[in-house]
Amino acid sequence: MPRPIKCRRVSFFPQARYFKPAGVPVKDLEEVCLSVEELEAIRLKDLEGLEQEQGAEKMHVSRPTFQRILTSARQKAADALFNGKAVRIEGGNFEVPPCQFNCANAHAWEVPFVVSRAEPPKVCPNCGSADISCFHPLGKDCGKIGRFRCCQRGAFAELTNLYEGGKK
Repeated sequence: MPRPIKCRRVSFFPQARYFKPAGVPVKDLEEVCLSVEELEAIRLKDLEGLEQEQGAEKMHVSRPTFQRILTSARQKAADALFNGKAVRIEGGNFEVPPCQFNCANAHAWEVPFVVSRAEPPKVCPNCGSADISCFHPLGKDCGKIGRFRCCQRGAFAELTNLYEGGKK
């Protein structure tokens, strides 16, 4: 019996999740489905220029697993490019890093992504300050939590959909 697949850590989500050759109607195209973790492997290795060992560490997988994910992703991308297929990015087996929260009194704590989406903290658990900021999984400062702007953006709705799709 094979081992269960371990969730891969993903820290980037694309703005667009569908790509197609120009001038060809979608109805006439075959599709290649690239999982979120496959896209992350391409990003880490080919865009960020990391060595496979570093990419594997960031994704919380072994180096051979990273190599298998990367090889699969590159084969799918090559198939789409050379055979004129559309690319859909969805699903997979991944987890999102926790959200980092900081208060004005220099306290820091982490909250799991899904928990921070459902019930964002209103005050610092250490000092009770309401002056807190969120640093979401994409690594950008969200601003003040009072309005919790970061998780009300359309991108975060898509991020949640991608995340929920990856949990299957």
